[in-house]
Amino acid sequence: MTGSTLPIRRAVVALIVSSALLVGGTACGGNDTKAKKSGSTVAAAVAEPTATTSAEKQKFAKTRFVANAGLAAGATYQWIIKPYRKGKFKKGAGGRKLALVKAGVAGAFAYNRLKAAVKNAKGDPLLSKAVAPLTAGIDKLKDLPSKLRKGDGDAVNSFDDVINSVKDAGKSAGAEVKDKVPSAKELSSGS
Repeated sequence: MTGSTLPIRRAVVALIVSSALLVGGTACGGNDTKAKKSGSTVAAAVAEPTATTSAEKQKFAKTRFVANAGLAAGATYQWIIKPYRKGKFKKGAGGRKLALVKAGVAGAFAYNRLKAAVKNAKGDPLLSKAVAPLTAGIDKLKDLPSKLRKGDGDAVNSFDDVINSVKDAGKSAGAEVKDKVPSAKELSSGS
């Protein structure tokens, strides 16, 4: 290939592409002269808004439920349950403050994701029935960070119980939840 043929090829390709676009654009143009000459009118189809059901608003409800509940379960296990079992929350333990901060952030994140999972569950009738009794338990999780600072071990157990209940409810509705540890970015953004 020589240096002089390359500009010619580019010009030819540009000419072919622009011609194709020109022909394609004019072929699609609607010049309905026959309808105008015959005096008939063309009615345009107008889309009318219709009410959408909650199921339509929550597309992929089970998938979203599984993703949100899995993130909540993963954060709970990684930054709350494991450190608790290792004794990181006890007074005088090395790294206690950092463990408590991580647990607080993970607790807030898990609470946020569990609330989102419950909202997602409303899009699936079977899942909605299975998760409905758990909302009161999820609401009680708001106080977890303050309970952990006080050294309340029951707070960790109640968090674990709620997570396991959500997993069981999902499994009974055909939406098995598996732990997925969120990234630091997901934790800090809350979603």
